[in-house]
Amino acid sequence: MVGPLISVTELVALGRDRPIVVVDCRFDLALPAAGEAAYLAGHLPGAVYAHLARDLAGPPRTDQGRHPLPTPARLREVFGVLGISAGMPVIAYDAAGGSLAAARLWWLLRYMGHTQAAVLDGGWQAWQAVGNPSESGSRTAASATTFSGAPRADRRVLLAELGAATVLLDARDPQRFRGESEPIDPRAGHIPGARNHCWRANLADDGKFRSPRELREAFGRSLGTLPDAATVHYCGSGVTACHNVLAQVHAGLPEPRVYCGSWSEWCRDPTRPAALGIE
Repeated sequence: MVGPLISVTELVALGRDRPIVVVDCRFDLALPAAGEAAYLAGHLPGAVYAHLARDLAGPPRTDQGRHPLPTPARLREVFGVLGISAGMPVIAYDAAGGSLAAARLWWLLRYMGHTQAAVLDGGWQAWQAVGNPSESGSRTAASATTFSGAPRADRRVLLAELGAATVLLDARDPQRFRGESEPIDPRAGHIPGARNHCWRANLADDGKFRSPRELREAFGRSLGTLPDAATVHYCGSGVTACHNVLAQVHAGLPEPRVYCGSWSEWCRDPTRPAALGIE
């Protein structure tokens, strides 16, 4: 399976050819129950549900952000319950114009060494737009499996590993990056030295990802150069940062790293500096 994105047509063909796991990741950061309610009302046939706060985040261990990185043991448990085993293709989807939690699942799978994963381009709306069938109610995996992946520490960065030479890209909206508004965290601003590449810049008006060429151009404008494997993406809590990672890989660029603690961890300590505006 070629990733990191898959079209509706490709998904239909893949499902005919072999067993796959489809995971509905719809989630609203402002209304945490809304995504699961939407899933119960209608979802792709056979899709199971992963809840961002319950399944794709865990109690703080390696980081202290709002959506901490789950432990490897917890991720093995979640992926096993979802029916994911070694070599099993996994398709994650979200709502069009978002793909935020879907990208988080995609990244978590790669972090745990499972590369057979992709995000449905355009999400739920793209599936519906061509008249594909749906089903309602809750689904569980046909049978729980054993997931035995191991974490790739080179895919994530901890607070203590951030240094002055780290190339940082902040995925939040420009107003939050500049410190003009902060609706969630206790302090406004961004990590000094970071540049801003809002995750929304990755998407076209139809909610699908821009072409690789357009994404390379957008990243070049945001960073001043093309991001590489040493680039570290962060956001408010380590979710939209994964959207930027997916976009960077889709653009044909080296896979970067994620600082999962992100601004919500950085700003907790008042002795850490907060930059305002555009440096």
